Amino acid sequence: MDDVYGKVEVFPEHFQPLDQSNDCLNASNSRTSHSLRSRSHSWSIRGVMGAASLMNLLTLPRLRWSSSTEEDDKIVLTKAEVEALQCEIADAEERETHLKAQLENLDEVLRSAWLSGYLYIRTRWTALPGEPPIIDDEEVDDWLPRFVVLQGSYMYYYIKSTDLSPHDTTLLSDIVEVGSLPSFLQGDQKTRYAFYILTYHGLRFECSSISKIQVDSWLRALRTDCKLESDGAAPDDSLKL
Repeated sequence: MDDVYGKVEVFPEHFQPLDQSNDCLNASNSRTSHSLRSRSHSWSIRGVMGAASLMNLLTLPRLRWSSSTEEDDKIVLTKAEVEALQCEIADAEERETHLKAQLENLDEVLRSAWLSGYLYIRTRWTALPGEPPIIDDEEVDDWLPRFVVLQGSYMYYYIKSTDLSPHDTTLLSDIVEVGSLPSFLQGDQKTRYAFYILTYHGLRFECSSISKIQVDSWLRALRTDCKLESDGAAPDDSLKL
């Protein structure tokens, strides 16, 4: 022991500062401070870049940003979009008006018609005196569906029942002959019953239906309105294959 002060033993050399340790500590603190400053600078740059990216995203065309919760549910449309919607609404109203007119016209036709319904129709011209007989090509299926209306002094032929105007007409006073035709089998192997209407112009309308009752109704109505006698033949007196 070097010195004794009472009961306390003192070792002076034990408490001498270590310069090397302090230098290491200072160097470590300096590196830590530099690292923290670098990270802080990097975070600042990233924060600025992130904020800039967010602002770019929020400033995209047609994207509206509002901090108000009441405006979050609003849809903002461009002028072109508004005009397009207005055109669509106008077109829908026009179609509705057209369909309403079609239904009203059909209702009026059905109320005033003596007879109406869908028939398959084809036309043929009769040979004039001195001309050779016209060869009918039975292989050609030219039967077309038509909505036929017997109303007043006319027969009206509509392509569809909802058409506002007829595709063709026949004046009842022009009809000189009405008669039945042999029934036949169509491509679907269903029997069709037929009759014909002949005008004084030589135009012959051949009409057919899968319903015998419908054909008989047309024959009776036309003979009555045209004041023609029955040909005495049944509509299904023969079957042509």
